[in-house]
Amino acid sequence: MNNQLIPYGKHFIDQDDIDAVIDVLKYRNLTQGEAVDSFENAVAEFVGAKYAVAMSSWTAGLHMACLAADINETQDVITSPITFVASSNAVLYCNANPVFADINSETINICTDALEQTIHNNPKTKAIIPVHFAGVPCDMKKIQQIGIKNDALIIEDAAHALGAKYTDGSMVGSCKYSDMTGFSFHPVKSIAAGEGGMITTNNEDIYKKLLRLRSHGINKLDDNFINQDRANTEGKQNPWYYEMQELGYNYRITDFQCALGESQLKKLPDFIKRRKELVKKYDQAFQEIPEISSIQQDYRNDSSHHLYVVRIKFDQLNITRADFMYELKENGILSQVHYMPVTSHPYYEKLGYRTASFPEASSYYEEALSIPLYYSLTNLEQEKVIDTIKKIIKK
Repeated sequence: MNNQLIPYGKHFIDQDDIDAVIDVLKYRNLTQGEAVDSFENAVAEFVGAKYAVAMSSWTAGLHMACLAADINETQDVITSPITFVASSNAVLYCNANPVFADINSETINICTDALEQTIHNNPKTKAIIPVHFAGVPCDMKKIQQIGIKNDALIIEDAAHALGAKYTDGSMVGSCKYSDMTGFSFHPVKSIAAGEGGMITTNNEDIYKKLLRLRSHGINKLDDNFINQDRANTEGKQNPWYYEMQELGYNYRITDFQCALGESQLKKLPDFIKRRKELVKKYDQAFQEIPEISSIQQDYRNDSSHHLYVVRIKFDQLNITRADFMYELKENGILSQVHYMPVTSHPYYEKLGYRTASFPEASSYYEEALSIPLYYSLTNLEQEKVIDTIKKIIKK
C-alpha cells in the first residue's frame, strides 16, 4: 500500500500499548489469564454495566448473544438493513429468521415507527438488534418500550459506539435499555485490540451463559457442577474436574489482545475528543455545498464518531460514485461505503429479501460515502481531503 494514501479509518498505537502487550508476552499467560479479566472489568466500569465478557470478535459475540437469548428456528429477529452483515448473520447461525425494519433518514439508525409496524407484522419476534450506526445511539428508550410491549429482548449492536452516550448522559453499554450490548475492537473501531469483541449485561444468568458459550460450554469458575459425585472426592472438589454443560464454541480472546485493548481504553476520551474536532471541521467545510450533506449533524454531542459519512448527489454532479472514489484515490485519499444494505447481498436475495422494500435504506445507500476520520488524521491531511472533494464537485 502506498504510504502516502490517507485511509478512511486507522488505528493508533503508542509505546504504552506496545509495552502492555510485551508485558503479557514476557511474563503472563497468553490466553485465559488475568489480562482478560482486567479488560472485562475495565470496560464494565467504563460503561457502567455489572458484567462484561470478552470474545474473539463481535461477530462471535453476536452469535453468543443470540444463543444466550435462546433464539431458535421458530423465531424472528428484527434489525437494520444498513449494517455489516454480521448483525443478521448471527440470527441465521441460530436458524432463526432475520427481519429488517427501515432506517430513519436523519440518524441512519433503525426507525422506531418502522420497527413498531415490523414487529406488529412479525408476532414471532424474539429479539431486536438495533445498530448504533457510525456511533450515534439509537432511540433506545423507545426501542425498549417496543420490546417490553412485544416481549422481545434487546441486543444492542454497538460495534461503532464505544464511548457514545444516550441523551440522558448514561453510556452505551450500560444496558440501561437492553439485555445485552456488544462492542468491536477491530483496528478501525473506537479502540483496537487487533480483533475482539465484548458483551456487557446486567443479567447474571446471561453473564454465566455467555461464559459457557465462549469456551465449549464449560465454565469452571462460576457454575455449580451437575454431577456432584464425580466432582468431589471425600467432600473435596477434584482439582482436575470440569463439566461441559451445554454446546459452546471456542470464541476466546487472547491475553495480549486484552492488554492492548485495556491500554487503548485509557486513551478513548482523547480519541473521541479529536474525532469531534475533525467532525466539526468537516461539518463547517461542507455546509454551503448543495450537492453534499453531512449525516447525523443533530447528534454530534452523543456520538462516538466512528465514521464520517456524507451523502452526495452523484446524479446532479454527473459523476458516478465509483469514479468519485477513483478520483479521490488518485489524489491519495481512500474512501468507503458503509454499508451496502444487507438485503442487497446475493445470499440474502436468494432467501427472498429485496432492498426495494426499504426505501430510506435504498435512498441512503445510493448517496453514501465515508471519508477519512481517525485520531491521527492531521489538520493538513484533513484540509487535503476537503479541498479534493470540493475540487471534484466543482469540476
